[in-house]
Amino acid sequence: MVAAPRDGGVAWEARADLVVVGNGVAGLTAARSAVERGLRVLVVSKGGPTDTATQYAQGGIAVVGDPRIDSVDSHTGDTCVAGAGLCDEVAVRSIVSAGREALAALTALGAVFDVGADGGVSRTREGGHSTRRIVHAGGDATGAEVQRALNAVGMPVLFGAAAARVTTDRRGVTGLIVVSDRGLGVIHAPAVALATGGLGQLYSCSTNPEGSSGDGIALALEAGATVADLEFVQFHPTVLFAPGAVGRRPLISEAVRGEGARLVDAEGRSVTEGVHPKGDLAPRDVVSRAIARRLRETGADHVFLDARHLSGFATRFPTVTASCLAAGIDPADQLIPVAPAAHYSCGGVVTDVHGRTEISGLYAVGEVARTGLHGANRLASNSLLEGLVVGERVGIAAAERSGLFVEADDLLLPFRQRAPRERVQELMSAHASVVRDGDGIDSAATELERSEVVAAGDGRTLEDTALTVVASALVLAASARRESRGCHGRADYPETSDEFRRSIPVRIGRDGELEVPEMQATGAR
Repeated sequence: MVAAPRDGGVAWEARADLVVVGNGVAGLTAARSAVERGLRVLVVSKGGPTDTATQYAQGGIAVVGDPRIDSVDSHTGDTCVAGAGLCDEVAVRSIVSAGREALAALTALGAVFDVGADGGVSRTREGGHSTRRIVHAGGDATGAEVQRALNAVGMPVLFGAAAARVTTDRRGVTGLIVVSDRGLGVIHAPAVALATGGLGQLYSCSTNPEGSSGDGIALALEAGATVADLEFVQFHPTVLFAPGAVGRRPLISEAVRGEGARLVDAEGRSVTEGVHPKGDLAPRDVVSRAIARRLRETGADHVFLDARHLSGFATRFPTVTASCLAAGIDPADQLIPVAPAAHYSCGGVVTDVHGRTEISGLYAVGEVARTGLHGANRLASNSLLEGLVVGERVGIAAAERSGLFVEADDLLLPFRQRAPRERVQELMSAHASVVRDGDGIDSAATELERSEVVAAGDGRTLEDTALTVVASALVLAASARRESRGCHGRADYPETSDEFRRSIPVRIGRDGELEVPEMQATGAR
C-alpha cells in the first residue's frame, strides 16, 4: 500500500477510497460503515487508540426508550428548546429518529450497556431532557465502552499521523497530506471524512483531551468549505475544580444531577432556584451562566455539588468517584467543588445529515461538524448519538465517489498564522468564555491578527496553527452575533434578538482572509 519516496519531499504514498481523519466514535463508525460497503478505508489519527474525546464521555447516549413515556417528538422538542431557536428541526428529527437503530448496531458490535432491575436497558435523565432516556455503560464510563467496542472491530488505523492538508481539484477532493514519523506522506483518495473532534484546547481549562485543537475546522476552511455557529462553545457547568488547575479537567457528569445531586454555593443556597423551571437540570448554558453570576456576586471561584444524600454513589458513578478521591474529596460525605469549563463546540463544518459538505468528496462528522442538530447549545448526550448516526451515513455517502481515480498533485504544506498556544488559551479564556463583551472580543481579535505566519510542517505546529485559525474564526463570529443566545452570552447585548435567529457562517475569502459572508437562515422552525 505504501510506495517509495518521490520528488517534492514526499516520503511515502498510499491510496484509498476513503480517508477518515480521527478515530473516535464518529470516525470509526464512518470507517466501519464504508468498509461494510466494500470501500478501501484508511483511518489516520495523530494520537493512539484511546486518545479521543469519546474515551472521556461519561453521561451516555440519548435514545428514545419506552414509547409509553417517550417519543421522537419529545426528544426532538427537548433538543430544539436547548438549541435556542437555531436547530434545524428537520435535521434534529432525522438524527434522533435513527437512535434506536444506531444503538442496536453498536450493541451488535459488542458494546455492553447497563441494565436495570427489570433486566432492560437502564436509562437516566440529564439536563434539558424531559424524561429518562440516557443509555449508559459502566455507570459513568459510556465513552470508554463505546471506544472499546469500536476499536475491537479492527479498522486499519495509521496512528501518530497528523493531517496537514486536504488536497482538491475542480472535481473535489483528491487526497490528504499527512505528517508522521515516516515523514511527509500523501494518501490519494476521492473522499476525506473529517472526524477530528472539538476545539476545547482553545481554553485554559477544558474537559477535552490535549488533541482537541480544532484541526478539522482549519482543514475544512483551507479546502474552501464553510463553517458556522463557532461562537457557540458549550461550557459544562460541573467540572471538578482545583485552584490554579489548567488543561483537561475531570467532568462531573450531568447524570449526577439527574440522580438528584444539588448545586449550592458556600452558604448552602441553591444556585439555580428561580432561574429556570428545571432548576439544576436546566440546559447547560443556563446552569453555567447561573454559576458564573453567583461567582461574580460572591467573589468565589467555584460552587459545590451536593451528592451526599445519594445512595450507591460510588457504584453508579465510579469514574466521578475516582476523580474526586484522587483530589482528596469523598463524595459520600463531602461537597464536590465545581466550576464551568469548556466542553463541546456546537458549530463546525457545515454539512447535511449525511455529513456532506459543499466540497465534493469532503465529509465532516461528529463534533467537528455542524449538521443543524445542536443549534446554539447542545442537549446532553446527543453527541455520541450524532457520531453514531451520521458516521453510518458518511460511510454510505462516500460510496458515491468510490472507484473515482484521483491524483493529488499540489503537495505544499499549509502556511498559517500561529500564536503561542498558551497565549491563545489566555485570550480565549479571558475574552470568549461563558460571558463575553465586544471590547474583549475585539481585543482578542486584534492580538490574534498579529500572529506570525509559519509553515505547518510538524504535529505540534499543526495543532498550534489550527488553534490560532479557529480562535480567529470564533471571535469573528462572536463579534458579529450582537445578542445573547444559547451558550453565547454577551454582557453588552444580554437579550436575544430575532434579527440573529440565523447562523453566522465563516469562510476564507478570495483575499485569503477569514470573512463572514451574507448570513443565511438556518432552516430553524
